[in-house]
Amino acid sequence: MIRVLVADDEPLITAGIRTVLESAADIEVVAEAANGRAAVEAALGHRVDVALVDVNMPVLDGLSAIEELRGLVPALRTLVLTSFGTEPNVVRALRGGAAGFVLKSCAPDELIRAVRAAHGGDAYLSPPVTRLVLGMVTPAEVDRRREAAELLGALTPREDEVLRLLAEGMSNAEIGRGLAMSEASVKTYVSRILTKLNCSNRVQAALLVRDAGHR
Repeated sequence: MIRVLVADDEPLITAGIRTVLESAADIEVVAEAANGRAAVEAALGHRVDVALVDVNMPVLDGLSAIEELRGLVPALRTLVLTSFGTEPNVVRALRGGAAGFVLKSCAPDELIRAVRAAHGGDAYLSPPVTRLVLGMVTPAEVDRRREAAELLGALTPREDEVLRLLAEGMSNAEIGRGLAMSEASVKTYVSRILTKLNCSNRVQAALLVRDAGHR
């Protein structure tokens, strides 16, 4: 079972997410929290695999909660919950190691896919939303752009091809079809790329591509 924490200060949202997630045979909501501080305490008090954390919450905001959880429970996978208005700080969560984000208005099956992807060690990258998030990143400063370009320069041509498709939000299967590779080979390449770039997940790698000035 995938053990999930839902942190949102709107009871109806929390109840709806619980109902959706628990319709899946392999997911169980083991804790709920109405503010960021309670989310951190709940994650420490329960054996949680994935935490869905709202951006805007009282006491401790969701972004700070995600950063705290990253330090306290490194193995915990976090997904940002957002209405996706004008929230550029979502990028802060992704850079801090969040496994991705989901819209509160997403379809039930998408929410379940996101939780399963995060639990499986992957990032949830919905291509349309990912493009919007990457577009929210302000132009990189000169030093950051140079450092990102140097990191990408250490990749082999094949690794670079895989990374570019990854940054477009493609899954391993889609990358494999695009490059005529097996999904297992793509997974190996992605793992190698994340290690070389010192990224903890695919979203961070995609942001690094954006920092380097590549579209």
